[in-house]
Amino acid sequence: MSSLFDGMAGMLGDVFGDRVDLEPSSGPATFVQGIFRREPIEVDGDDGAPVLILSPTLQVTRDQTVRLERGCEVLPSVAPGERFRVVNGQPTRSPASDAFVIYELELVE
Repeated sequence: MSSLFDGMAGMLGDVFGDRVDLEPSSGPATFVQGIFRREPIEVDGDDGAPVLILSPTLQVTRDQTVRLERGCEVLPSVAPGERFRVVNGQPTRSPASDAFVIYELELVE
């Protein structure tokens, strides 16, 4: 069954996202189109209550998540010279087939 929201995350990612280079712990380097944010964001927790994420985040559509794994290093084009590591990932509560997955990142020093 098709959802009213199918395709929206992909369109938002294309409009507001930027190239993000990935260096996985195993395998070749690659890239995704994603939305990188430094400022805190609010997401729905497992119980539906709002949760504030204070660390930098990367939002990508579900079809791009196969390239992201815990420990993968992320190099956003909007933050030249900075490197981040994937700490955690969680899907949004959207039923859309291309819904965003939000990854918490930590700065690699």
